[in-house]
Parts: sequence; structure tokens; C-alpha cells
Amino acid sequence: MKLSIEKTALLRSLNHMQGVVERRNTIPILSNVRLTAADGALSMATTDMDLEINESVAAQIETPGATTAPAHTLHDIVRKLSDGAMVELALDESGNVMTVKAGRSQFRLACLPVADFPELGGADLPTSFALPARELRALIDRTKFAMSVEETRYYLNGIYLHEGETEGVRVLRAVATDGHRLAKFEMPIPAGAEGMPGVIVPRKAVLELRKLAEEAADTIQISLSESKIRFGFDHIILTSKLIDGTFPNYEQVIPAKNDKIVEIDPKLFSSAIDRVSTISDGKSRAVKLTLHGNTMTLSANSPDAGSATEDLEIHGNDNLEIGFNARYLLDITSQIVGEGCRMTLADASSPTIIQDTSDSSALYVLMPLRV
Repeated sequence: MKLSIEKTALLRSLNHMQGVVERRNTIPILSNVRLTAADGALSMATTDMDLEINESVAAQIETPGATTAPAHTLHDIVRKLSDGAMVELALDESGNVMTVKAGRSQFRLACLPVADFPELGGADLPTSFALPARELRALIDRTKFAMSVEETRYYLNGIYLHEGETEGVRVLRAVATDGHRLAKFEMPIPAGAEGMPGVIVPRKAVLELRKLAEEAADTIQISLSESKIRFGFDHIILTSKLIDGTFPNYEQVIPAKNDKIVEIDPKLFSSAIDRVSTISDGKSRAVKLTLHGNTMTLSANSPDAGSATEDLEIHGNDNLEIGFNARYLLDITSQIVGEGCRMTLADASSPTIIQDTSDSSALYVLMPLRV
């Protein structure tokens, strides 16, 4: 194998590979990136056995071939080369060493056999549909912050993607919850997604997909089965195993009888929460909301730091005191891009619904704190 490739193009692809490769691996081959040179392109792949990224980039191929090289080391080398440099990759006759050359710099990297590199793809994925990249980014952004990180309830460590129905209309719905908050986002179901199985896309796959989708072209192709999901766009394919578990009946935790409605400017609300929470206790980050007529008073107390209060004008006519985790509240209000934020409350111990007054596609549920 021998090829030449421009540094910027190679580095961009290696950046995409980094998120999959764990820094500490008990299986050496999983620390490597597979490099395949053929037909005017360099194809790269990394995997952790649960998630796999494949990408092709144009290159000048002198001798076709394939090998695997240490992913993080190769990335660090290429990152430190001069901008605009042409990088030459050459595998020696033994197949055990790859030379990396650029200008007067030369590196020799130990390689492992391509035959040892595991394959994750290749499964039959019967459901296939396309989503505009901006819609997929919105779906992830509106829900990912509510994913759990607890190992015990592993089935919450991702986004539940499934077919649903709202007012008689079939929708593609994404839901995430960690038990303290819940985020739900939906859109009209795209052609081809009808009858899809409900799947839980793992947290790591969601976060890597969001980074890749930032640079994606107009459309992302999604294919899935009950055990795997694949996202394809530009020259990148991301394949992930799905979480093997049952997502809880989230509809049960969305309150239907909350009768106290408050509307507030989300930007002013977020800024006030951020300021007042400076004083809040470090563990609970508790902020108390006191409603009295058309005024909301935000307050926080800390035995060490002192206290803080701030008044905001609201649209409402109820009296209530309720506490929330400030960080959780900020995560939700930061997703509200319209001019109005609506909170639908019941009492100090019941979950609260938060929505954008101009966008019904997203709904958030937040459990209160005792304050």
C-alpha cells in the first residue's frame, strides 16, 4: 500500500474516527484505524465493537492495499504537520510497519493485520428512510441532554426513537429521560419509517452522530433493524448496535391535569436562573420559584455563600412555591428558541410541563425539588 493525500482532508477524516476509539483498550486491534487504499480513495474505519464509523476520502493511490495503524497516534502526527502538506503513507513489504512522510518529517508506525479488524456492519436493515440534516440535528439537540448516564438503568442511556401518533397524525418521536426530567420531540413521519420498530439509540452513538451531522450535507439516510441502526451521509457511514432493553411507558409520567399556566420570556428566564443559581448549593443546585400574580421571584440559598433573589414579570395569575434543579431547568430553557416559554404546573411536588409557546413539536417534563 502506498498513497499520497492532502493533510487537511486526512485530518478531517481522522477527527471523525477519534470519538469511537477508546483511549484504553484491552483488545489492541480496537485502538487501530483500518486504512484501505483503492480506486482513488482512502477508506478509513474504527470500531469499539458497538459503534463503527467508515469514511472515504479522495487520495492519490500508487499501490492499493490495506492495513491498520494506531488511530490516536496517527491523528496526533497528522495534526502536527504543516498546513497544506502532502502526506505519504506507505506499508513496507512485511506488512508490519507503515511509514508516514510529510516534507522532512518521517514516522514509522507498528501495524496489525487487517484480518483481525472486526466487522460490525453487513446486517439486514429492513427499515430505511431519509431525514433532512437540520431535522436530525434538531431531534438530537431537543432530547440528548435528558439521556441517563446510570449503568443500572442502561435502557435509559440513549434516545428512544419510535413511531407515534398525535391527534390522529403519525409521527416520528424521540424521547429521552433520566428519571428527573423527560424530553420529547416529534416530527411528521418520513416516507419509509411507517411500521418501524421502537429502538433505543445508545448515548455514544447519539453524541458521535451529532458531531458528524454538524458537517453533513442536506440529507441523512437512516436504516435500522431491531438490533442495529445505520446513518449514511456524504462519504460517511456510522453503524451502531441498539440498546437491548425495554424503554419505560413515558406517557405515564407526562401529567394531564396540571392547571396552573405561566408564560415567560425564555431568554430573561434563563439569564435569571443562571444568575440566582450562582448562590445555590453545589449538590442540589436548587432554585425556588415563587409565583404571586404576574410576578415570579427566583431565589436561592446556601449556608456558605449567602442568598440571591430576582423578580421577573410573567403572564399568570396563580400563587405557588416550587423548587427545581437549576442546571436541569437551564438545559430545558436553552432549547426554547421562540419568544415565549409556557410552564404548566400543579403543585410543589408534581412534575411540571415546559414548552415553547410557538412550537408544539417539543415537550419537556421536569420533576421538582424540595426547597
